[in-house]
Amino acid sequence: MPSATMGYVEAAFFDLDKTVISKSSSLALSRPFYRAGLVTRSQLFRGAYAQLVYLALGADEKRMDRAKDVMLTMTKGWKQTEVEEVVRQALETVIDPYLYQEALDMIALHRALGRRVFIVSSAPEEVVRPLAQRIGVEDVIATRAEIRDGRYTGKLEFYCYREQKAEAIRRRAEEEGIDLERSYAYSDSITDRPMLELVGNPVVVNPDRELRRLAQQRGWKIRDFRRPVRLRQRLPELRRHSPAAVAVGAVLTAAVLAWLWLRGRGSRSQPA
Repeated sequence: MPSATMGYVEAAFFDLDKTVISKSSSLALSRPFYRAGLVTRSQLFRGAYAQLVYLALGADEKRMDRAKDVMLTMTKGWKQTEVEEVVRQALETVIDPYLYQEALDMIALHRALGRRVFIVSSAPEEVVRPLAQRIGVEDVIATRAEIRDGRYTGKLEFYCYREQKAEAIRRRAEEEGIDLERSYAYSDSITDRPMLELVGNPVVVNPDRELRRLAQQRGWKIRDFRRPVRLRQRLPELRRHSPAAVAVGAVLTAAVLAWLWLRGRGSRSQPA
């Protein structure tokens, strides 16, 4: 617990599905799980249908609870090591093409400005952590399944959803000296309202109808991410930089923003 005299740091908390990537990370892995013999053909088809519903209608509490129950039933008895291996092999071919360039740019900007970056997701930690590491993010808050003797029991230790997600962020902030009032949060779903309300700078991304309405009422920033990009084309840009490189990046960012502002003032001073 930081003392009152310690300096606080800022952070940026990113939801994963439809915020950093354009689809559900867990459902996207249904086909690799099928090829590995972990799911049946009927389960694969149900996953594809759920993906279409998710993309068209977004996430509400009933759909999220249904998806959670399906995943728990499906994964009961799986070996954790098998799941981790399937996820590792599938990252480049299944998830990589669906990463939003705008999200990667925002993550890079926050890091250049010295902020901690977190991926916070209701998806299982075994899916979220390797994906986060692939884009250069070490801090993860995600759903944790109960595991005994190396196998999933079909129960959860922690469900990273709604109020539980916000409470997990609050605990991390208290433990690690993060100033939530000066921090940022990004999400697409109304189910993340508690997380967005927790920070001083909420940003809604590709919002569902209810979240867009709330953002307009609250005056929150609204962003539309529309450009998926293959991560391997961006890997050199996403490698962890030295402190000196981060400082230089922050100075350059500030200089560019100042130049754009001055140019805008100059253009407005000219006659129409």
